[in-house]
Amino acid sequence: MPPRRYQPRRGPRPQRRRSGPASGAVATEVAAPRPTGPVELPTSIAVKDLATALAVSPSEIIKELIRNGIFATVNQTIDYDTASLVAAELGFEVVEGSAQQRAAAEAASQQEIVAPGAEEEGAGKPVLWTEEHPEELETRAPIVAVMGHVDHGKTSLLDAIRSTKVATGERGGITQHIGASEVVQNDKRIVFLDTPGHEAFTAMRARGAQVTDIAVIVVAADDGVMPQTREAIDHVRAARVPMIVAINKVDKPDANPDRVKQELADTGVLIEEYGGDVIAVPVSAKQQTGLDTLLEMILLVADLQELKANPKRAAIGTIVESKVDKGRGTVATVLIQTGTLRTGDVVVVGRTWGRVRALQNASGKRVKAAEPATAVEILGLNDVPEAGDILRVVADEKQARDAAEAATRAAGTGDGRTAFSLEDISAQIQASEVKELRVVLKTDVQGSLGAIRHALERLNTSEVRINIIREGAGDINESDVLLASASDAIVVGFNTRLDPGAQRAVEASGVDVRMYDVIYKLTDDVGAALNGMLAPKLIEQVEGHAEVRMVIKAGKAGFVAGSYVTDGRIVRGAGARLFRGGALIEETRIESLKRFKDDVREVAAGFECGISLASGEIAEGDVIECFQMVAEQRA
Repeated sequence: MPPRRYQPRRGPRPQRRRSGPASGAVATEVAAPRPTGPVELPTSIAVKDLATALAVSPSEIIKELIRNGIFATVNQTIDYDTASLVAAELGFEVVEGSAQQRAAAEAASQQEIVAPGAEEEGAGKPVLWTEEHPEELETRAPIVAVMGHVDHGKTSLLDAIRSTKVATGERGGITQHIGASEVVQNDKRIVFLDTPGHEAFTAMRARGAQVTDIAVIVVAADDGVMPQTREAIDHVRAARVPMIVAINKVDKPDANPDRVKQELADTGVLIEEYGGDVIAVPVSAKQQTGLDTLLEMILLVADLQELKANPKRAAIGTIVESKVDKGRGTVATVLIQTGTLRTGDVVVVGRTWGRVRALQNASGKRVKAAEPATAVEILGLNDVPEAGDILRVVADEKQARDAAEAATRAAGTGDGRTAFSLEDISAQIQASEVKELRVVLKTDVQGSLGAIRHALERLNTSEVRINIIREGAGDINESDVLLASASDAIVVGFNTRLDPGAQRAVEASGVDVRMYDVIYKLTDDVGAALNGMLAPKLIEQVEGHAEVRMVIKAGKAGFVAGSYVTDGRIVRGAGARLFRGGALIEETRIESLKRFKDDVREVAAGFECGISLASGEIAEGDVIECFQMVAEQRA
């Protein structure tokens, strides 16, 4: 069959329809027939036009791009190699267009890519980018994150690697770190991220930045696998990043590497010695032994990944950390992922922008350019960016300003990255847009985990499955919420609660947290979501408050509270909380409501009424809070 040619969409946009339940349904375009043969694509193509050519939704294209570290909007143009990679991952066969098409696209590729967010607001001129060509791709250094339990020697290990390389006089030895460090092993560079831990690693992922190629999990040989070790492993798995285990402190008298290996196996991490695919290296940061082996294993894993980047294109990077320096102004450390950043370049970074006035490498030296997999400090930004913000070189200051303003507007209106809720996932499952429901599961005791895990696994179908990316006993903590945010997961708690840090993280990220005290209710909700028929989420809505002015004996009916409605309204049949001296006495229900002798449905603020509660002893001065559970209104 001859290849189907890509044709840009003409005429009016197709009618949209809604799939799934009214609450949280996602609008999707009416699907065109799926191509049955090779799809012919030009040298460059807009994301939305690629979606049209493949008869898939633009969101699927964008998700695949993000998985490959490319952050593009629907109107942004991508090159043929990127488009073919995305198409292959979605199960399509593609071929490159004719020579005439390639020549026309080559000319167009130097013109139009819209700044992130600008296409929705009509802001600014297109941003100029250099097109990617396979022959321009070069092998780049691996970027490594070092994580593990506190006091297991993460910092000591990095310091030992740095000091060893400086002491032996190898080129590239680093004496000063700026959020990232570089060392050279066998004439090959390795970049280490000096992140505080897995929270920072995941916070960057939660903001859309996937900067790490390899994760080194440090485990102390005398202490074994600890809670933060398990958390770090969960975060690395969720990021789908290759893992190397460094068993540290093997020089100590009570070191027991075999116990560490067994405990790793218990967490699902099988090292090569146990028949798995995870490399484990015994090291001693104190004695500086095993360091060369660790570095060689990092290079081996990097070689298997075939890490490449194009140094000839305009730079794209990720902010590692930023600060305000009294003498230099805004200083940001950026890790260049592709392209080359030069002094004088105009850049947009999240909601800020600027012209690069100076570049300083990890050795503290001024440089004129920074190539892929290089960490540099930059001066010249107008404001302090956030860790995880994406840096892009643009054509001029107007485009940078427009792009930053568009990003600010998007953040202000909530149009940026948002967390998934169970309703969102339910609607997307019904629209066949997701294949799994990711869950962070926390219970009150260890014994409940097995029962709930088994109950959830029974809900798996051939079309969609539940992926429990973390489970454990205890309160839901900040790390759980960060992991869920970065992984588009929900948090399910059984007979447990949110700790204060987790509560703040939920408010900041919008992660959906579901709390249950009955297993069948938990499985009912998750099962309904997997079937795309989840009922609307109920949220508490406080209706109003009334102050008890008098308590009246009403025969067999008990007591009636002669009350004054101070704010909102009091509704018959609604829930009620009885407060005395600011303390909660009881949670009950408003059984009857009267105005004089008449039964009424509700009483507004500023009026008196008689309130009968289903239970509870009322006293003068008590405050009755009226509340109802209502379906959450979703955009």
